[in-house]
Amino acid sequence: MYADLRHENSDRSKAEEALRASEERWRKLFENSSAGIALCAPDGRFIAANLALQKMLGYTEEELQGLTPLEFTLEEDRAATEARIAESAQGQRRDHRIEKRLLRKDGSVIWTDVSTVFVPASGNTPAFFSAVIVDITDRKRAEEEIKRIRRLEQEMRQASRTEMMGGLTASLAHELNQPLAAVQSNAQAARRLLAAKRPELGEVKAAIDDVIQDNARAAETIRNVRALFQRGEVQMSPVDLRQILCDVERIARADAIFKSVTLRLDLPTALPTVIGNRTQLIEALMNLASNAFDSVCESADGSREVEIRASQPEAGHIHVSVRDSGKGIEPEVMPRLFDAFFTTKPQGMGMGLAIVRSIIENHGGRLWATRNPNRGATFEFDLPVQADAKEAKLI
Repeated sequence: MYADLRHENSDRSKAEEALRASEERWRKLFENSSAGIALCAPDGRFIAANLALQKMLGYTEEELQGLTPLEFTLEEDRAATEARIAESAQGQRRDHRIEKRLLRKDGSVIWTDVSTVFVPASGNTPAFFSAVIVDITDRKRAEEEIKRIRRLEQEMRQASRTEMMGGLTASLAHELNQPLAAVQSNAQAARRLLAAKRPELGEVKAAIDDVIQDNARAAETIRNVRALFQRGEVQMSPVDLRQILCDVERIARADAIFKSVTLRLDLPTALPTVIGNRTQLIEALMNLASNAFDSVCESADGSREVEIRASQPEAGHIHVSVRDSGKGIEPEVMPRLFDAFFTTKPQGMGMGLAIVRSIIENHGGRLWATRNPNRGATFEFDLPVQADAKEAKLI
């Protein structure tokens, strides 16, 4: 009997020792945890709060014991907090987890991740809540910053799209202006010829042919822009650059005569084929010719001369230049000469030279400008011949 009693006492002692060890582990966890831990009565009143929670909220444990969670819950969150406490106290929910804002003693607001478990009464132990509270303010700030950056990126994309659309509109207007102006000029010329007593039908036919060709150029320009919007490639094929230069001279001749400009074309008897888009190359050359005409017309005195020249200084490339005797290019203007929307013309859009550069570079070439030694300027570009140009694409 005494042996049984001793054995029973030994078991009880071991159980008590294990309980004390468990309580000691819990106490160390409670005191040393980096997360805030609190024990609360069913009415929400704090029973105990570890040091991490005290630092998090700015209250001492004694101050917290006189408060409930509602007192440092933001006004707009109180109704939801009351409902959760009531549900847990009534046994409708044993645990819950939520991210919520808490008001610190100093008035600042922090974001927390709160995990709460309701422990019902058991024996001599009354019911209570156990809560683990983690400060996630830094994470929330990072999330808000990411959202802000994304909103800013969206706004920037929208602004970029608006700017791009404005640029494309200006580009399209600029590119269509030349063929449409040529259509009008040739149509008026045909009408004048027909009004004569003895119309020269050959000249009338030539003017009408020019109208048809200029109309085709305008239509091709529109097709190219549509291809851009549809993410397609502008059609590239072998083209005769010498013939293109002859066509440009023919198109620009009427404008040169009207502006009293002497236009010369200096070409070799033959040039190798290049890979390109005929309409785009004509537009680039017409832009350069038109700018040259404007430059010589703005010059107060001296001859009005523009020369378009082509050569093949080396086997792999064709060199083209448009030289004028105009007012020239100021040194401070040169670095920005090919920038989009930069112009020195009162009524200019600043798209012409930017378009020319884009066309030449997308054909695998290079465009530049120089000041002439005496007067005027020369715009020059190189294009690879067919063997080297197969990889050139317009995008």
